[in-house]
Amino acid sequence: MAYNLLKGKKGIITGAMNEQSIAWKVAEKAYEEGAELVLTNTALSLRLGTLDKLAEKTGSLLVPADATSVEDLEHLVDASLEHFGGKFDFVLHSIGMSPNIRKGRSYDDLSYDFFQKTVDISALSFHKLLQTLYKKDALNRGGSIVALTYIAGDRAMPGYGDMADAKAMLQSIMRNFGMIYGREKGVRVNTVSQSPTMTTAGQGISGLRQMYDYVDSISPLGNASAEDCADYVVTLFSDLTRKVTLQNLYNDGGFSSLLPFPYPTEH
Repeated sequence: MAYNLLKGKKGIITGAMNEQSIAWKVAEKAYEEGAELVLTNTALSLRLGTLDKLAEKTGSLLVPADATSVEDLEHLVDASLEHFGGKFDFVLHSIGMSPNIRKGRSYDDLSYDFFQKTVDISALSFHKLLQTLYKKDALNRGGSIVALTYIAGDRAMPGYGDMADAKAMLQSIMRNFGMIYGREKGVRVNTVSQSPTMTTAGQGISGLRQMYDYVDSISPLGNASAEDCADYVVTLFSDLTRKVTLQNLYNDGGFSSLLPFPYPTEH
């Protein structure tokens, strides 16, 4: 059921690759709620994924951009301003990747070159995006920016490796840049900490299925799905949450409020 929560609003969705992506679900839900969209991912991801189908389905502009490149982000924002005919209202940052995790490197045997790439892709890209939006004054007052994160950014979690450090940094960027963005331009900045979710990117994490099943079994409401996350993010894009900012918001079935728990010792 749609409620027209985003009727007349316009925004950018980053990071969607295929139908398993949380960003894909957010784009579908935002479109269903009346939004106009610009979709973006790297040129390689566009070739490997099916984002063109989502763009066709939602009538969206598709702009290739590498979120680690300020030049690419400037082009993305300029193209969006031109496409929308002016300022827009929301942005989703759904970007993260760890070469260490992909190569099976445990946290006590990291490649530091890979580590720097993890941070650049998964955290610094958020600051670059925020700074580009801010300098170009691209968002309407009352606008909303949301980045996706995970509880490993707050607590030690087995198997999440250097992505945990990147998520902690992402959340810090949210607070610090969000303070400036809210005070100077009236724009909200939040993160959503999502349940383990069986996305294409997430499947590179060692023991994800075991983690998913365990967290689902002990969370009072079970794991939140990608669709549940999309519903939540859309409310944060809407005017219903106009005073919510600088928050790391859990969408995890209650898992984050449980007492410490036993967990397999793989690191």
